Amino acid sequence: MKNIYLQTEEAIEFVKRTFSGVLSESLKLTKVSSPIAVIDGTGINDDLNGTERPVRFPVRGLNDRQAVVVHSLAKWKRMRLGQLEVEEGYGIITDMHALRPDEEFSPLHSIYVDQWDWEVHMPYEKRTMAYLKETVNSIYEALKFTEKRVSARYPEIIPVLPEQITFIHSEELLRHYPALSPRQRED
Repeated sequence: MKNIYLQTEEAIEFVKRTFSGVLSESLKLTKVSSPIAVIDGTGINDDLNGTERPVRFPVRGLNDRQAVVVHSLAKWKRMRLGQLEVEEGYGIITDMHALRPDEEFSPLHSIYVDQWDWEVHMPYEKRTMAYLKETVNSIYEALKFTEKRVSARYPEIIPVLPEQITFIHSEELLRHYPALSPRQRED
């Protein structure tokens, strides 16, 4: 019998592989490698909230210029789409690894980040609420498919996702919960 930690690692890999495969097919994404560090001052690394301190180190081959471990790839993804000349309607997906030493450490958060990130070359005329909802529905279908595959492989995991996703605008939340802070309404 396998160690519970090894079983968990295998299950995590199964979920990641299943979800990213379905999402990539649905949104026409190509897997690309992402940087773990970028040269400081290039504008590529996102500050996130503006107060987080990146991990820094000198790069000998660049006259000891400072590099920083990435926090977010939002700017890098857009730049990469252009460099790769990705056609409209297609995109990229990457598995970002980062260090965020100022993250609140808890059972749900770690200073080590392993997250997917994706970006689609979207034509200007597609920047509509209808297209946003269409994309969210595609993502949700990939989540439901993954949940079903996980449940089939691990019968102790019962599917819980509703058949359809519900959309709610922040203004609607404000009307329903005016006394709560924006973060509380989001939660």
